[in-house]
Amino acid sequence: MSRKPEHKPLSFSTTMRNPERMAGFLNCVKPYEGMILTNEVIMEIVVKVIKEKLYTPVYVNRTPRLNIIFKDEDSTYSNVQIDEIIQNSPQDHKEAGFAHGWSSRFDTWYKLNKEFGFMNYEMNKKIEISTCGHMLCDAYESGEENSGQKIQNVFLNALMKYQTNNPFRKNANENAPVILLLKLIKILKEKNGENNPGISRKEIPFLTCWPDNDSLKLYQYISNFRKEYGFTASSEIIYEKCLELLQTDNRKRFKFNQIINEGVDDFIRKLRITGIISLRGLGRFIDFNMVEINKINYIINNYSDYKTFVNEYEYYKYMGKIDSSIMSIEVDTTFDLDALRIQALDKWSKHYDKDFVLKELGKLSKRSATKDEFLKNIEEPTRLEFLASISLKQQFPEIDIQPNYSVDDEGNPTFTARGGIADIEVFDNECDSLFEVTLMTSRNQATNEIPAITRHLNDLQDNTDKKPFSVFLAPVLHKDSIYMISFTKHQYDLDIVGLNIEEYIKLIPKLETISQFLNL
Repeated sequence: MSRKPEHKPLSFSTTMRNPERMAGFLNCVKPYEGMILTNEVIMEIVVKVIKEKLYTPVYVNRTPRLNIIFKDEDSTYSNVQIDEIIQNSPQDHKEAGFAHGWSSRFDTWYKLNKEFGFMNYEMNKKIEISTCGHMLCDAYESGEENSGQKIQNVFLNALMKYQTNNPFRKNANENAPVILLLKLIKILKEKNGENNPGISRKEIPFLTCWPDNDSLKLYQYISNFRKEYGFTASSEIIYEKCLELLQTDNRKRFKFNQIINEGVDDFIRKLRITGIISLRGLGRFIDFNMVEINKINYIINNYSDYKTFVNEYEYYKYMGKIDSSIMSIEVDTTFDLDALRIQALDKWSKHYDKDFVLKELGKLSKRSATKDEFLKNIEEPTRLEFLASISLKQQFPEIDIQPNYSVDDEGNPTFTARGGIADIEVFDNECDSLFEVTLMTSRNQATNEIPAITRHLNDLQDNTDKKPFSVFLAPVLHKDSIYMISFTKHQYDLDIVGLNIEEYIKLIPKLETISQFLNL
């Protein structure tokens, strides 16, 4: 007899914190699409995942010669080294339906892709990748102008359908968390006025632990909580309330940090990928992104009543099907996004200290996590464009600095600049310049970035009477990038100044004009 499901907080896989990682894992499975999943096939996929450095066993970190290869993005493990890594990394791991060890580790890697409808797998059954899964992979590989919008729509398609008690989970909570959130915010606005900033970040644990889909009841619960505590309740009080909602006192099973911090951060980051929410009050409140109000209304109107599933495959088919309407709904054009982006950049350049911004750039360069409550909700590639723009605005406050990252209704970044344009455009009386930034450090850095920078510079040169040049920032400049920068100068007489991020951090406080980048 199967155990009765218990109430558990909403929790996505912590191994899949960002969409690029999910696409990377999916790409490792694509060659096996249509094949029967066996332990032998799983081990072939394990080999690909380790070779792509998407998963790094502890043995690699403890073995200096292997750790050197891991840290060098151009170096790859040999087949002999892969065998060594696998043999010395027994996985003390067991998932239902999978053999103990690497087979269970495979299931852990791919669970969320399965829940989001990107792929389906079962031992001794054919591996499937859905339309959504292929679309996610293609968007990351293509680099097309609208690839960012495609990625946002793929994740919106998944999250707006996602059910807490889906057949892959045993959870007594029965709701669609994103629908519950959107309806809750709508009620807050109906009750308290359109300018209501939404739900407090500190109140999100109530939603992630909420037992049903009754948004009005949740609104009343939060309203009563606000009457008693306002917005000043301690995290400990919120944790105790969440344990009551979960009908448990098991603090070892449902840890404080999991409910109050980790689960909230992951939920908000997933939501930010979709583009439908804005962060108000320096990240303290979650609200509608009114630029996407047409999508929000469509989702509320069409997904508030939804079919539930007991069959895993039927749920996968439901999740994996693209709602074509979501792909075609246009943004609210009453917003001047360019003006909002500039206003927000000015606000944040005054809010953050110069040294803080440069330190955060350093953290990105080293792949270290930020502790800032606002920045942690911005995916790393987008955060790099945002922080680089702030650093330029702080150093050159009188110059026209125009970042091109996608923004919400407050001008805050939601996604990287679309393809076909520079990440940041800078215009002053002496020269016009473009700033391009990337976290990529492998040889793909050169082929992905330098030709595009050259095209952007050519376009700029055709449209300005001033001296154009570009600054290219990365954690490390690959030797192929350095070569192609020199080639661009020799072949086209176009100036690209390549800097690693640490060099930029040391240099920019000393500059008085943008043109001084050319004198390096």
